[in-house]
Amino acid sequence: MKRLTNDRIWSSIDALAHRYGLSVSGLAKRSGLDPTAFNKSKRATGDGRPRWPTTESIAKVLDATGATLDDFATLASSDPGAARRNVPIPLIGLTKAGAGGFFDDGGYPVGDGWEQVQFPRVDDENAYALEVTGESMESLYREGDILIVSPNAPTQNDDRVVIRTTDGKVMARLLVRRTTNTIELASLNPDHPNFVFPLDRVEWIARIIWASQ
Repeated sequence: MKRLTNDRIWSSIDALAHRYGLSVSGLAKRSGLDPTAFNKSKRATGDGRPRWPTTESIAKVLDATGATLDDFATLASSDPGAARRNVPIPLIGLTKAGAGGFFDDGGYPVGDGWEQVQFPRVDDENAYALEVTGESMESLYREGDILIVSPNAPTQNDDRVVIRTTDGKVMARLLVRRTTNTIELASLNPDHPNFVFPLDRVEWIARIIWASQ
């Protein structure tokens, strides 16, 4: 058997999540652990040293999934990148996303109302997909296009983003600028005007990292 390196152990956890149609956050929650326990940010210390998952957390994962220790060892000895080639991403229609129950306060997908879409090479375990509906984002995005959104990716001016306001509206826009008190967003449809919101009206903002187009 190949040496069980830190990367291979974490890749085995990724592979188990993929096998059971879960994000690593979903796997952690099913195992009774903190939802962020397996996030990329938890896999190294602040000074960059590798951090290993505990034997207790691995035991809880095996118990929650029904996988055996042999399964885990086999996955850990395989190609570390294999688990990331096709990842199930939660999917929901953009117009439906504004309804309650699909996001937590931090903008992470929650609940059981999501479908799934397969997508390769996503580095954010909390990434999700929104399906464009209607014509409000033409000519940039058309009905049926899929937007992959990363709630953990940093945002900056000129990024395409998804934003949720405190009154429950979820919309895709271009981030123009952000000040200490306001945020300005340009519509993706040139026929629609720019929006300027007080920051206290913004519940969360996340970057669009890919679109099917």
